[in-house]
Amino acid sequence: MLSQNFLTDPAVVESFVRAARPGPDDVVVEVGAGRGHLTRALAGAAGRVVAYEVDPGLAADLAATCRTLPNVTCRIEDFLLARPPRGPFALAGNIPWAMTAAVVDWCLAAPTLTAATLLTQWEYARKRTGGYGRWSRLTVLTWPSFEWRLAGRVPRTAFRPVPRVDAGVLRLERRPRPLLPSTALPAYERLVGIGFGGVGGSLYASLRRHHPVGRLDAAFRAVRLDRATVVADVWPEQWLTLFRLLHAPTRRH
Repeated sequence: MLSQNFLTDPAVVESFVRAARPGPDDVVVEVGAGRGHLTRALAGAAGRVVAYEVDPGLAADLAATCRTLPNVTCRIEDFLLARPPRGPFALAGNIPWAMTAAVVDWCLAAPTLTAATLLTQWEYARKRTGGYGRWSRLTVLTWPSFEWRLAGRVPRTAFRPVPRVDAGVLRLERRPRPLLPSTALPAYERLVGIGFGGVGGSLYASLRRHHPVGRLDAAFRAVRLDRATVVADVWPEQWLTLFRLLHAPTRRH
C-alpha cells in the first residue's frame, strides 16, 4: 500500500458521493480506488466509472469488485501517467495524501475536467479554500477558471488504518464561464506571481515596483485594501478587481 488510508465508514462514503454529485450520464474517473469501497458507491450514481489503482497488491480485490459492476472499468496503473478522457468527465477519489499536490496539478491541466472531489488532509483543504481567511498562491492563480470549495470534514476514525489527522472534502469546479478572457490570463498570472514572489512584506510594496503609485493607490482604495495587507490576506475576488483596475486602458484627454 502506498501510505493510503482506506475509507471504510459507509455513511461517509455516501456523504462523499453526494458531495461529488455524479449524474446518470456522467463519466467519473476515480483515483486511488483501493479495494473498491468508493468505486461501488460511485458506480451506483454515475453513468460510467474508470477506477485507477497503482498498487498491484490491491488489484485482485479491486478487479473482483469491478467484475460485478458493468459500468466500471478497472485500471491497475499509475493514474498520474494517464491521459484525461476526450469528453467531459469528473474526478473523485480518496487519494494517498502524499500524492495530493500531483493529483491536483493533473486535474488543473486536464482540459476536459468539469469537477474534482478529493479527500485530502484537513489542513490542505483549508489552505486551498481560504481557511483562516488566508489564500494560497495556487488558489488565487487558478481562480478565474476554477472555484475551490471546502465541502466537508471527515473524522480520522472513518479510515483504516486510522491517520493522525482528519480529512477534508476538497471540491474543485471548472467555471462554465471563466472570470477573465483567455487573452488576459498571462497578465493576471504575472500579477499574481509578482504579488506572491515579491518583497517588502506587503502586496502593495511588491506591486509598487511594477505599477505607477497613483494608479496603485487608487486601485487599493477601490478594493478597500490597506497598504500593509500581506499577500495571503487578499481574497481572490480582490485580486481580480485589482487586475482589472491596474490593467484597464488609460484614458487620454
